[in-house]
This record gives sequence, structure tokens and C-alpha cells, in this order.
Amino acid sequence: MSTTVTAPPRWLSPEQQDAWRAYLRGTRLLEAALDRDLQSHGVQLSEYEIISMLSEAPGRRLRMSGLADLVVQSRSRLTHTAARLEKRGWVRRESCLEDRRGVELVLTERGLEAVRDMAQVHIESVRRNIVDTMSPEQFAALGVAMAAVRDAILAGGLPSCSEV
Repeated sequence: MSTTVTAPPRWLSPEQQDAWRAYLRGTRLLEAALDRDLQSHGVQLSEYEIISMLSEAPGRRLRMSGLADLVVQSRSRLTHTAARLEKRGWVRRESCLEDRRGVELVLTERGLEAVRDMAQVHIESVRRNIVDTMSPEQFAALGVAMAAVRDAILAGGLPSCSEV
């Protein structure tokens, strides 16, 4: 019988714990505020994010697996969300142009009009709830910090959200 010796946990300092809890609560409150503001258009933030990403993509189309990774959703969750968006006439599913085995989500003209209508509400919400609450330097530092988190997680070889 072998005994495995593990290192003691590296507990957070009180300052780190305060920062961590502020991050958790702040991100949850921010997402709820952004979601609430989009409710005026009858959509959730996760739905808006999908059609927004499609509106910026070449040909307004993205492979479902790639889109799932971009919006950090599982394939099954994205499939359910896509079904809701299809019912509204905002997206349609098509075979991939390149290999016909995959499925792409395509933003329709009606979906493009919808995302354009919602964009002003969303960007004002983003400004009011996060951008304008910080100095430009703080906001830039937040972007740098979150890019470091993103890059470290992705470099760790973790499966993409679409693989979960």
C-alpha cells in the first residue's frame, strides 16, 4: 500500500479572497444586468451573443462547433438556443460549405435586423454597467487580465466547450 503525500492547499490571502469574491459577485451581477436590459427585446444575453457573433462573421455564418467555443457553451446548449432563434426566423442551419458533414448556423436578414435593433440597447447597457464604472486604465487592465485567464485556460489543453 502506497501513501500519497499531497501538498497543503495554497489558501488565498485575505486580499486575494476579497478580490476573488468581488470578481464572482461582480460578474454575476453584470451578466444579470445585461440580460435584464435585453429583455426589452425578449431575448437573453446568450441569444444576443450568438446572433451578434454571426453578424460579425464572414457570410454571417459559423460552424456550430466553432460558435459553441466562441460563446463558451456546450454543443447541446447551443443546439437548444439555435432552435429558439430558428423559431423567430433569425437563424437557419445549413450544411457546412467546406465539407458538408458539419452544420453551420446562418444569420438571416430578419436576424440581422433584430441584432441591429438590439445592439444600441446592449452597448448602452455595457457602457452603463461596466465601461463607465471604471477609468479607461482600469477597463484596459481588466481586458489584459481576462485575456491572460483565457489564454492560460486554453493553453492548459482543456477540452473546448463544444467537446463537453
